[in-house]
Amino acid sequence: MKKLALATAILAACTTHAVTAQEAPPYENWVGGFAQYYNADADKPEPVGGLDEGKGFGAEMGFRFDPSWAIRFELGRVLIDNDDNNRSSLADDGTQLGADLMYFLEDDAAYLFGGIREQSLTDSYRMASLGLGKHWVTGENWRVITEAATYYDFGQGYNEFSLKLGLAYVFGLNNAAKSQPDTDGDGVYDAVDRCPNTPAGVRVDATGCNIDLDGDGVINSVDQCPRTPAGVAVDARGCAFKDSDGDGVLDNVDQCADTPSTDRVDEVGCSIFEETEIFVELDLLFANNSAVIDNPESEMITDFVDFMKRYPNTNASIEGHTSAVGTEAYNQALSQRRAEATRDMLINRYGIDASRLSAIGYGETRLKFTENTAEAHRLNRRIEAKITATVEEKLTR
Repeated sequence: MKKLALATAILAACTTHAVTAQEAPPYENWVGGFAQYYNADADKPEPVGGLDEGKGFGAEMGFRFDPSWAIRFELGRVLIDNDDNNRSSLADDGTQLGADLMYFLEDDAAYLFGGIREQSLTDSYRMASLGLGKHWVTGENWRVITEAATYYDFGQGYNEFSLKLGLAYVFGLNNAAKSQPDTDGDGVYDAVDRCPNTPAGVRVDATGCNIDLDGDGVINSVDQCPRTPAGVAVDARGCAFKDSDGDGVLDNVDQCADTPSTDRVDEVGCSIFEETEIFVELDLLFANNSAVIDNPESEMITDFVDFMKRYPNTNASIEGHTSAVGTEAYNQALSQRRAEATRDMLINRYGIDASRLSAIGYGETRLKFTENTAEAHRLNRRIEAKITATVEEKLTR
């Protein structure tokens, strides 16, 4: 039986406010219609099973009696296809009647619901419902409905799910909410909003103004020193005066004067360093039965040399390899020649100290590719080397 992979996301991203929610919900009642994707349990109905996915449509009515709680009644019709691979199965259709208790999250970010469904197909089924949804505002009285729900049959233990998309008309709007506009949408009505143009997403206090956590008169969205001690005079950035290098640490405790403005600093004004591991690799290929380096000035080789010169405390082990063609003894000797040729090139052409380089051949003992193909053999005729260094890097703001 074919299965549709359920991939649905009910987005719930709403602005958080410092003020409390309204005492009444934004609307009281709604009616709507919907279309539905329905996935039936493969074992349904007994004894042959064979129902598959289908569709549905219907109508609903909801009554919101509290800012967080509502009840909803739903009447729909479902049309379920049969599994093409089950010759004994038949398609089925019928009605579905449901009732749910709904819990709306803060600011109507989303809602959770649970209830019962009475499904009348060829047989009757009584199921528990559980789901997640959201009403998307598209106008003063219109909402788009999106939902995902699962169902559990009390009798045979069937597990099913559905996705819903609908449109609802809301009515019974709260008069207090309509009569007290909130132009900037910060949760504070215009009549008491002292900052009527607050940017979207900014936390505000009871007067509609951006919260100033450290009380220095500079709002948090522009305050670069959000922990200024009480009573200290600050500039337009919220940082104390007499911070000569502008790192957010006052001169009287700054132990590293003139810190670059791009550096992240600790509590005494000094740049913060972090150990980072960096590395460079060398991977050269050779012609068949050859230890000749075709391009000793390739970018990979010069990068490897530059790294060794920049970090003089590093060493490298040059590892030679061959394909599996030929005898083991011959391949062992050939891999050693390749490793030594690479080492000699780094010493003689680029001036790398010989004490920093070692050469070892592994013959055919470390094949990178085990297939018996020309391409696998070509890729196995190689030199490998890797150098790792630990450096301290400044953290930036």
